[in-house]
Amino acid sequence: MNKIFSVVLLLIFILNFSQDKKPIFWDEIQNFKKLDQENVPPDNSILLLGSSSFTKWQDVSDYFPGKVIINRGFGGSRLTDLNYYAEDLLQPYQPKQIIIYCGENDFADDTQLKSDVVVERFKTLYAKIREKFPNIQVDYISIKYSPSREHLWKQMKEANSKIARLMKKEKNADFIDITKVMNDSNGKVREDLFVEDRLHMTPEGYRLWTSVMKQYMK
Repeated sequence: MNKIFSVVLLLIFILNFSQDKKPIFWDEIQNFKKLDQENVPPDNSILLLGSSSFTKWQDVSDYFPGKVIINRGFGGSRLTDLNYYAEDLLQPYQPKQIIIYCGENDFADDTQLKSDVVVERFKTLYAKIREKFPNIQVDYISIKYSPSREHLWKQMKEANSKIARLMKKEKNADFIDITKVMNDSNGKVREDLFVEDRLHMTPEGYRLWTSVMKQYMK
């Protein structure tokens, strides 16, 4: 009896240990795979990759009638996470365009992070995308200046500026600046575009994003 009890305890320990060892966002990526099994992803779509600003945009297709959009944003993700799961996020699809919103959480995760580090992380992701899709359109949406993260705006602005310069040099690539449209007439960030957490956006915030993004959408 004691032997059986010991085996059961060992199995429970192994199970718990294996669960603890799962990399961050493992479950989210597995859910994407499940969605792709249930519905084969269409070719020539617009693939959204990034963090919670995409995750929470569940009705994004309603903002862009006639566009076939695959939303693969997962909340809390950093550019390091997109790089880690790049094969899982790219391999199942044959998009005509990829749009990225990510980088904000990199700074939130490490408030001392230099903008150059985030830019290098983006360069790594961009290289991975280009290795698989040499000629499709790839766009990066500027990091928004969330009121709850005002202490990080300086680094974010530096990263935006550097990534904008990088994308300007690339073929079939654009930097989509959504920061200006989110300001009021005095050039200050409109807090009314954010929900109570002062981080995530209201539908009006997404409407303003749409007004900028639509000219870049394939």
